[in-house]
Amino acid sequence: MKGFISKDQHPLLVLLLLLVFMSGGYFVAMAVISTLASWIFGISIFELATVATNPAGHPQGPAVMLLLQGVLQFFAFILAPLFLLLALNYKPGDYLNRKVRSPWLLVLLSGLLIVFIMPANSVIINWNATMNFPDFMAGFEAWARAQEDQLAELTKLITRFETVPQLLVGLLVFAVVPAIGEELVFRGITQRQIFRWFGNIHVAIWVTGIIFAAIHVQFFGFLPRAILGALFGYLYFWSGRIIVPIVAHFVNNGFTVFMLYLHQTRTIEADIESTEAMPFYTVALSVLISVGLIYFLYQRFNQVPLRQQSIAEEAGAERLQ
Repeated sequence: MKGFISKDQHPLLVLLLLLVFMSGGYFVAMAVISTLASWIFGISIFELATVATNPAGHPQGPAVMLLLQGVLQFFAFILAPLFLLLALNYKPGDYLNRKVRSPWLLVLLSGLLIVFIMPANSVIINWNATMNFPDFMAGFEAWARAQEDQLAELTKLITRFETVPQLLVGLLVFAVVPAIGEELVFRGITQRQIFRWFGNIHVAIWVTGIIFAAIHVQFFGFLPRAILGALFGYLYFWSGRIIVPIVAHFVNNGFTVFMLYLHQTRTIEADIESTEAMPFYTVALSVLISVGLIYFLYQRFNQVPLRQQSIAEEAGAERLQ
């Protein structure tokens, strides 16, 4: 596919184009979902909206919602941003990767960091989940709680992983596809375009992290998700390779899915969905290990050289400033 849009568009226009392409991906996905729902479940296009609105009221509701989630994310969050990059005449592999390949040990350590940081993050999760608003915001708080409860019920309905095949489907829909798609959209394109716009990487990382948290429409999980998004952003900036935040994102989601499977099969008692803070000694150890690992990754990723093409592009950008 030959690019038909100039690369020199203002970052705001690129972000608007991203929304347009993602909207196109959404409509294509809905056509695919309608076909698959009819073929696999015998649900017509006219019934699909009813099932999606009330999945608990239909015997195939949870399976349909899994199909909806997976296909929508694949088309809107993976194919759409890749097509946008091609339309802008970029080679996705070159655009998304400023540096040469990182050692796989660093990539794996980036994933392990997400596991080590979970106890520390549990304190923020607990604080955010139990926060109260002043009286004048009572209406917003009631709406936010209702949204949270509604999403929690839907999540419980579609996250039943009591067999190995269900676990594999869960890993695909809730870990593999979102890790690739959300990192392409948020870190790969949004963060880079905001950086182009404002010229400050910290602004780009935190604004992207806030947008990343906001689109999940779960206010009482907003802060830990924004911090996690920012961590993915720093890992991407330091490493210069999109695979690094993808692996970290996959570990975060995949670990949750796997722990749900172990809990639902009564293999373990721990409930990964709990918003309770972990014991102090666990949190303290988590903070120490996480800070040390973040510093180690920062130092090692900074030693990884830029690709020759990236050196030329950044030199050209400096001349234009």
